Amino acid sequence: MARRSAVGRGRDTAVVDETAAPGRALASSADPWDLPERGRSGGRGGGTRGGRWGGSGGRWWVWVGRAVLWALILVILVNGVRAPFERFTAGEASGGAPAASKPPKNAGFPSSAAGAFALQFANVYLNFDQKSAPAREAQMRTFLPDGADAQFGWNGVGKMQVQSVQVAGVDARDANNATVTLLARTADRWLRLAVPVYADKSGSLVVSARPALLPPPSKAQLPQDGVQDRDTALETELQPFLGTFFQEYARGNQEALSRFSNGTTIAGLANSVTFVQVKEVVAPKGPGGERTVTATVVWQPAGGGGGELEQSYQVAMVKKGTTWLVQDIRGTTEPDAS
Repeated sequence: MARRSAVGRGRDTAVVDETAAPGRALASSADPWDLPERGRSGGRGGGTRGGRWGGSGGRWWVWVGRAVLWALILVILVNGVRAPFERFTAGEASGGAPAASKPPKNAGFPSSAAGAFALQFANVYLNFDQKSAPAREAQMRTFLPDGADAQFGWNGVGKMQVQSVQVAGVDARDANNATVTLLARTADRWLRLAVPVYADKSGSLVVSARPALLPPPSKAQLPQDGVQDRDTALETELQPFLGTFFQEYARGNQEALSRFSNGTTIAGLANSVTFVQVKEVVAPKGPGGERTVTATVVWQPAGGGGGELEQSYQVAMVKKGTTWLVQDIRGTTEPDAS
């Protein structure tokens, strides 16, 4: 340390030149929180004149500032890494591009065309007569691969005829192969026929293998719940009202039907049937002025020679004052109460 004389300059003008150690100078210059110490008081009290606070309290705030700075840097780094990762995983969880871009195996198979093709094939395949075997053979060739047996498994003997054939479903295995399921009706039974169909890239079709007969659909058993709590008083009240309504419904008279309607248009059957009676009304109990009832109506179809049909309707009704009006009428899905 070198000192210069301060005589005659006063106590406050004394200059102290200190040569700091190289290590200390490097540490002070590398730390952004250490400000240059100019004019540090040499007194024991560590005064503040001409420089920063020299006591231990100043160093504590420096460390607090450093902690806040590094915490802010860490928050920025973590959010910068986490944001793209969350966007990527959210896209996968919601069925984003990686999952949705992969087409299903059966994409591109012409299901509608294959169903119609198999239907035409079955009308030839399931109808045969040994008296007209050559004609059947010629028709079968339009559906079969080149070189296949044109009778396609039939031994050329006997006779068979179906009354109707319908497409029940198309099970596409991939873009080229599917099984078309058909339902056929003979005089006394149902048949289910599985027809394998191949489709090439141009959309051309061919029956790729021999069909297979499968069991027909089984008959389902209806649940036995029905309407458990019936409003018999309302059923009695609605019986004459619905009788008159369905009489006009058979005729299709719009002016008359408007008097029974709650503002909706009801077309009617335009005299295609003759009204006989409302055989039964089933009304469930419930609060308020709205109720959906089931009405069993007896019709005589026009030209039916006096034959009668019982049919069930679901009628949505709204009460206005003391009068019930029809809001909507359609076929029912409720099991037959009888």
